[in-house]
Amino acid sequence: MSTKTVAKQNAPLIESRAQLIESFARGEKPRERWRIGTEHEKFVYRTSDWRAPSYDEPGGIRDLLLGLTEFGWTGIEENGNVIALAGPDGNVSLEPAGQLELSGAPLENLHETCAETGRHLEQVKAVGERLGLGFLGLGMWPDKARADLPVMPKGRYGIMLNHMPRVGSLGLDMMLRTCTIQVNLDYASEADMAKKFRVGLALQPLATALFANSPFTEKQPNGYLSYRSHIWSDTDPARTGMLPFVFEEGFGYERYADYALDVPMYFVYRDGRYIDAAGLSFRDFLDERLGVLPGEKPTLDDWADHLSTAFPEVRLKTFLEMRGADGGPWGRICALPALWVGLLYEDAALDAAWDLVKGWSMADREALRNAVPKLALDAPLPGGGKLRDIAGEVLDIAASGLNARGRMNASGDSETGFLDPLREVVRSGKVPAQVLLDHYAGPWDGNVCCIYEETKF
Repeated sequence: MSTKTVAKQNAPLIESRAQLIESFARGEKPRERWRIGTEHEKFVYRTSDWRAPSYDEPGGIRDLLLGLTEFGWTGIEENGNVIALAGPDGNVSLEPAGQLELSGAPLENLHETCAETGRHLEQVKAVGERLGLGFLGLGMWPDKARADLPVMPKGRYGIMLNHMPRVGSLGLDMMLRTCTIQVNLDYASEADMAKKFRVGLALQPLATALFANSPFTEKQPNGYLSYRSHIWSDTDPARTGMLPFVFEEGFGYERYADYALDVPMYFVYRDGRYIDAAGLSFRDFLDERLGVLPGEKPTLDDWADHLSTAFPEVRLKTFLEMRGADGGPWGRICALPALWVGLLYEDAALDAAWDLVKGWSMADREALRNAVPKLALDAPLPGGGKLRDIAGEVLDIAASGLNARGRMNASGDSETGFLDPLREVVRSGKVPAQVLLDHYAGPWDGNVCCIYEETKF
């Protein structure tokens, strides 16, 4: 989730709806300026007893953040607490229960992305070894109840934790017990954004399936392969889902702005503090009728904050976020941007991917998304067959896109090798969660705690 890095002074007031639409248009970039931003979260645990450390205990999350400043990161404070870091590799931030996230810098190619990932993981492992902390690459805590987990001292999280139970039964699990990998990608124009949004949304269930990695809840199999994905189905229907309007004729910036205006607010940030606006309307804010700030107009900074509180499977800001994947180990962190860059950053690949999914109805798309958390690649495919039947073809399309980009490293390797972990999933027929379940039923002898050694970074 987003972290406020700077409290902007004198941010422009929003005087018209046109400014909301223009905020998306400002994200347009020519192809040569398209970049790749990768975000990945990991669980932090005590190596002595697998406990999730609190923020302020000795050797806890605060000390982890302070330790990372040795590598050139600069602390970002909220109410006197260091809650994030800024540096040349982007930002390090905290999820609600202390999950550690790298929001990587916008980079030109996947070789740079994987190098960035490697630097970050080596840094956290070095500090973690000194503090007695380890890091897990999974989509959900395999053994922790909500009550076992701390809450980080970030103002927006307190507001969200209070609001979540009012609108769904699993929102607290989303905040406290899950981790994800996400990719942020650019667009050239409104039409380019719309096409990428449609392909990304239609194929998001395939990404969820390939990365499914959350089969345990409180030490037992939970009946899902991506329980993290299932959690979003009962978090808050007003701000989640597959967004049917994206596939309607005429979809563009204005339609997404209308959607975002109808997403209930969480907060307003003023003078270094978060003001609880949970459930209130940004439309009322535009009309100077927001109950917690009567007579005050919103700023473009308020709009940017509000956009970060919508959680659909693909999200639009001044770039597109692909949001469907469970957290996972090092190699799969690099594989997710490889998949989406390959599909979306070359016209021929984008056209081929769209041809594959454009005949699906909205009911087909919803059914596929709803089936994937339990069935992953065995989810029924629109028109017959299973999702696994197109997985290899989609990876081939992505590889063709990466080859067309022609981004080589110093050894002459292309970006296509980053797809190898996904090709292995398709070759074996088993998603990561199924491998973990096999271990649980076999050599682990029903003891999920073995997962710490298996999935640590």
